[in-house]
Amino acid sequence: MKKIVREPLLHFLLLGVAIFVAYGLVSKPVGGEPGRIVISAGQVAAMAEGFARTWRRPPTTAEIDGLIRDRVQEEVYCREAMALGLDKDDTIIRRRLRQKMEFVTDDVAALAEPTEAELSVYLKVHAGTFRMQRQFTFSQVYLNPERHGENLARDTERLLAQLKQAGDQDDVSEFGDPFLLEHKFHSLPASEAAKQFGEKFAEKLGELSRGQWQGPVESGYGVHLVLVSGRTEGVVPALAEVRDAVRREWANARRVEGNEKFYQELLKRYVVTIERLKPAEEKQIAAAR
Repeated sequence: MKKIVREPLLHFLLLGVAIFVAYGLVSKPVGGEPGRIVISAGQVAAMAEGFARTWRRPPTTAEIDGLIRDRVQEEVYCREAMALGLDKDDTIIRRRLRQKMEFVTDDVAALAEPTEAELSVYLKVHAGTFRMQRQFTFSQVYLNPERHGENLARDTERLLAQLKQAGDQDDVSEFGDPFLLEHKFHSLPASEAAKQFGEKFAEKLGELSRGQWQGPVESGYGVHLVLVSGRTEGVVPALAEVRDAVRREWANARRVEGNEKFYQELLKRYVVTIERLKPAEEKQIAAAR
């Protein structure tokens, strides 16, 4: 059954049936007669259910009558507006109709369920999407350039010597200048390091050797002395770890692919002619800006 559901031919068949039914619904006036409007019991029930969901109580008889009056008025206005051609060249209506056509293909694509093999292949092909970031565990001590002025290089060397002598101790807050951020970070993703300290600082974390104080390392704040005690390289996780995410991306890719195939099939029914602007007209538009 799963193999049949994934068959592209079945998808196009279902799309064709859905469009045929939709066309039949929108191309015929309700009740089968041009001047007749029928509000069915099912429609009344749907309106009552919608009211109950919104207001958390069932509608009164008077409120149901009001809902029916609104529905009839809506139907009258819609029919008359379409008869006058007011739906033509309306950007909002055109976008909504396009969206509804795409919903048809979305529903068909949702029927397909991927196999484990398909998800494994998708993960392999799109490994970059699911790759885990590099993570860093490090300590940092800050030096404010404005505070040290011309003595920044000298003070940095002296502080570096002190930190090397202190080694990898937990509390380094007594060293350096006051700083808003933490002195120690555990398993900080590379993107977060770049966000907090800047791209150059994050790149430097990947170059520093582990287990010793080094620097100076520049950031958007000034300079830092850094000790990298741990670094986890970015890896592609196993399918079991990211299956739900892979399933979502796979389904979205199928949806996009289905929409494109459906569009290309519909496009074959048309001859598209595009009239390009003349150079003089392009200059006129550019001048208007």
